[in-house]
Amino acid sequence: MKHFLYIFFISISFFNNAQEVAILKYDGGGDWYANPTAIPNLVAFCNQNIKTTIAKNPQSVAVNSDDIFNYPLLFMTGHGNVLFSDDDANNLRNYLISGGFLHISDNYGLDKYIRRELKKVFPLLTFKEVPTNHPIYNQTFVFSNGMPKIHEHDKNAAQGFGLFYEGRLVVFYDYETDLSDGWEDEIIHNNPKEVREKALKMGANIVEYAFKN
Repeated sequence: MKHFLYIFFISISFFNNAQEVAILKYDGGGDWYANPTAIPNLVAFCNQNIKTTIAKNPQSVAVNSDDIFNYPLLFMTGHGNVLFSDDDANNLRNYLISGGFLHISDNYGLDKYIRRELKKVFPLLTFKEVPTNHPIYNQTFVFSNGMPKIHEHDKNAAQGFGLFYEGRLVVFYDYETDLSDGWEDEIIHNNPKEVREKALKMGANIVEYAFKN
């Protein structure tokens, strides 16, 4: 009964904050604050192009805080180490199985750490490549070839990985593409307009999918 009431109140929280995004803070020394212009730019693009009403200045929330339950979508990035305590892992797991969604953007260097720490969250789940016919690639914008390539790292193909809990995609991880770099102010990376637009459209799809599911 206690677990049911917990899920009920979390669901109410998500409903009352149906269109908000937060940046996830984590321990371990990694730069969770990387790409500071990325989310504000993505929010502006979404509000204009997919008619969301997300607050223009996203908040940052700690992974072990109850505040994460106020946001149906959490965004996470960085270049280095990630460390989840047991409390962090339990809180994030409860968030995700209660209807929350986590988007992780590998800013080059995050991969081995986030894979390790997510095993604390879901010990029995492993990342699977999200197929190109999945709805996340087919929202307002269609990416028939899956994850677009934004930045070159090791000359590997861009990939989108997911953790699926009871059939639902709860974590989406863009890898070998640095999607969130493409959301930043143009002057930072000097990306061509078409590259930034492609990145923002894929980001908007992620937002749209998270809010619907």
